[in-house]
Amino acid sequence: MGASAARKLADAAVLAAGIAAFWWVLTQYVRLAQLPAWTIDPVDLMVYRDAGLIVRHAAPFRAPLGPGGLYAWPGPPGLAGLMFTYPPFAAVLFAPLSHLRLMPLALDAIRADVLSLCGVSWITLGAVGVPRGIRRLGLTLLCSAAVFFTEPVQRTIYLGQIDMVLMLLVVWDLCQPARRPWQGAGVGIAAGIKLVPLLFIPYLLVTRRYRQAAVAAVVFGLTIAVSFVVLPQDAAAYWLHGLFLQNRAGDVYWNGNQSLLALVSRSAGSQNVQVQWLAMAVMVALIGLGAAALLDREGHRMLGLATCALTGLLVSPISWDHHWVWIVLAVPLLAGYAIRLRGLARWSCVALAAFVTAIFWAWPTIYWGEAIRRSDWFLGIIWAAPSSGFWPYRWHGVHLLAGNAYVLTGLVLLAILVCVATWLRSPRHTRLKDDSLATPGLPVARL
Repeated sequence: MGASAARKLADAAVLAAGIAAFWWVLTQYVRLAQLPAWTIDPVDLMVYRDAGLIVRHAAPFRAPLGPGGLYAWPGPPGLAGLMFTYPPFAAVLFAPLSHLRLMPLALDAIRADVLSLCGVSWITLGAVGVPRGIRRLGLTLLCSAAVFFTEPVQRTIYLGQIDMVLMLLVVWDLCQPARRPWQGAGVGIAAGIKLVPLLFIPYLLVTRRYRQAAVAAVVFGLTIAVSFVVLPQDAAAYWLHGLFLQNRAGDVYWNGNQSLLALVSRSAGSQNVQVQWLAMAVMVALIGLGAAALLDREGHRMLGLATCALTGLLVSPISWDHHWVWIVLAVPLLAGYAIRLRGLARWSCVALAAFVTAIFWAWPTIYWGEAIRRSDWFLGIIWAAPSSGFWPYRWHGVHLLAGNAYVLTGLVLLAILVCVATWLRSPRHTRLKDDSLATPGLPVARL
């Protein structure tokens, strides 16, 4: 058998394994979803939909709220306090979707999440040099299956969040050929929906993609302008009266918040740690963006993008568990590099991918000590630590590690990325550039 025939046979085997793995994952998800103790509870999607109803001034919001009532709304019936916290542009986008009933919309959201997960894996593999074809398709399905039952992914699906769709939008946008004049628009739109993607604008600046940064900034400004046209009172309250600076999302110290601010708050036993957190956040942001810039200049653009995303998760005041869906980039990234590396480097990539998957896996919480709701069968390691009341301020021993598992793992990954970026800049290393990025101007991924 010739080398070409063997390669085709191997690619076909990868595709068959990918189809089998992804099909098994989906069938397991459907089976679990039919259990009475395991179901979706799309409360966040309910907030989005109701915000869209408010924009349309539809019943039951016309009489009690009317125009300008988006941020005065206390939350869905029976869920007081679960308020709308996003820029008004997000509510404008959900106005057309609010014509749908909640559960059909939730099912559509699940389908969008699954497709987004596969799309991100496909683009990421292409960005690290895996060419289009049946091998890339098979690896896409394998990587998507590997991360489908991670807790951030499952939490996103469970709550009806839009984090995976926004991740796909940003990754697709920044992995387009640099010659496309509208590159950066996806970042601007994503930032108009949730503010955290704004960090990608300074990332574009430090990687010397000034036109893309300008496009992102202009599009973000256009989302603000649209919100002022459609919702002038709400937009003024959010952007001119400082509402975007207020924490309307919940308690900082709660287990679900896996940010530097939460880590510092839980360690200090107080929420009055803004000065300490700000100093740490600035330092981490500078280190993270610096490492992202070095990785990008050495030809590893997808690693730079992942470094920026990780930095944003760490420095954001609120990084809920579902925000950490960005961690799914790790598996296709490391899989792509493992294919191209040899020896210890290859197995290091495999081991790191397994470690990240294990930390973020949705483990059956029935084995943890704390009582849980019947619907919360599968949660992450962070929920092994008590979360009721002010328990996070009294953590000790293993609870400190479990309750801060995501942010601690994020710091470890950032340290590894900084070491890799430093090594790549050293004159002694053998360069391993992304095939599609070795020459400026070539596309990161051909879709």
